[in-house]
Amino acid sequence: MNKIEILCQDKYEAQKLASLIFIKEGNETFIIQILDVIDNEIVLSLKDKSAHSVLLQDSTQAGIFTDFIQSVIEKKEKIIDTITNENSVEIFKE
Repeated sequence: MNKIEILCQDKYEAQKLASLIFIKEGNETFIIQILDVIDNEIVLSLKDKSAHSVLLQDSTQAGIFTDFIQSVIEKKEKIIDTITNENSVEIFKE
């Protein structure tokens, strides 16, 4: 198991990120692509063909997130859980 903690701009952005990338009820990863990264903003494409942006704490967090999630997008690994705590999201993958 691999784990990362991503720091978002605030509590709302952390909750949004967690809900956009992983659906716990179906144990399903919802993100299919990173459309763009603009400084600390990440634009995600989801399975329902919608796009959403999430504001992270800074551009360093954006880079860490994109590196971590790439193997999930390529279907080499999958997300197994997310936990939000104030402005942070812990993401677990295997």
